[in-house]
Amino acid sequence: MKKITTIFLKNKRLLLVFILIILITVFFVLKNKNEKQQKYQTTKVAKETLIESVSASGQIISSSSQIVYTQATGMVKAVYVKNGQFVKKGEKILEIELDQTGQQKYQTALANYLSAKNNLDSAQNNLYTLQADMFDKWETFYNLATSSTYQNADGSPNETNRQLPEFLIAKNNWLAAEAKYKNQQNQIQQTQASLSSAWASYQLASPLITAPVGGKINDLIYETGMIIGGLDSDTSSSNIKIATIKNESTSFGKFTVSEIDVSKIKSGQKATITIDALPDKTFTGEVIAIDQTGEVISSVVDYPLTIKFDSFSDEVLPNMSATANIIINKKINVLTVPLTAIIKQNDLNYLRVLKKGQIILTPVEIGISSDTKTEVIGGISEGDEIVTSTISNSSTSTGQSPFSNFGIGGGTRIRMR
Repeated sequence: MKKITTIFLKNKRLLLVFILIILITVFFVLKNKNEKQQKYQTTKVAKETLIESVSASGQIISSSSQIVYTQATGMVKAVYVKNGQFVKKGEKILEIELDQTGQQKYQTALANYLSAKNNLDSAQNNLYTLQADMFDKWETFYNLATSSTYQNADGSPNETNRQLPEFLIAKNNWLAAEAKYKNQQNQIQQTQASLSSAWASYQLASPLITAPVGGKINDLIYETGMIIGGLDSDTSSSNIKIATIKNESTSFGKFTVSEIDVSKIKSGQKATITIDALPDKTFTGEVIAIDQTGEVISSVVDYPLTIKFDSFSDEVLPNMSATANIIINKKINVLTVPLTAIIKQNDLNYLRVLKKGQIILTPVEIGISSDTKTEVIGGISEGDEIVTSTISNSSTSTGQSPFSNFGIGGGTRIRMR
């Protein structure tokens, strides 16, 4: 019985050794097969200029084109310019023989303009009266305040006597006169604004249409004898387009950024601008203003900003949709790698560096990033070959966990530097 048990145990050990040999053989076969299947896309670490930017969407709010409008109605009496002709500011474009509606509108606009002008003249005359009264009240108060009753011999104020009614009345009279004068100054600003508005309305109703700016005439479709503002159209307050004047003034764009990016943007930063209607062209500009109060639309906060174009282009028209990439940081001659090469694990950044056929998972410190690349501050050197993606027969993987494809059976040896 003992002999049988010994033979059984011996055979059992041989069987286990045999099974272990088979498992080891299978392991290495699978390992070699996986190594043959798995390939890597690599690139070398290089130095270059890296630009970090913030994207903003918006539209052109003004450009090198200005539309000439009128609210006058009637028949075209004379046309003084042609398309392609250059005009100066104030030069005549065309003249209209007003119909009854146009005459009424013109007379009303003229009356409103003259009334606004009279109001401004009256307000200015009143200002002069209030100014004289303020100076008179000031002189009375000053003489009283510097008298021996209300001022000590050393020039300091006599605070006790300055509580007397005579002094307080003189002081209050001066302060009241000063307040009236300042209030009248505000009234003048309002009447000036009313006059400007009345003048603009008068010009729109005028039968003589002139160029608001200098430039080249375009889009003029009217000729002598044509009707402007037909009977079937509501022209009581509508602007009718007469022509377009193109000049070489600078274009501006209004864009919006999110609350995450607004703190990165400052006036003076440069930007590249692309326009949907001009896909083959890129323009440059500069941030000139930022609204840090923001606008809330559907519970989303956007912050408007204005970008001024660097150069003139007659292709840029108002209301065109545009995208701006605002440059917030720029570094020259820095080590860069593709963003796809960076592996994040437990708040750390790694690169897979290929050395002597082995992939070494290397911790690195990164800096600024563009849309496709990132700066590497430390951990690698220029010329190092790094893995950007892993390719198998069935798939390509990028930016995976550093421990997902490595280890026993992974076909690659890993060393942590």
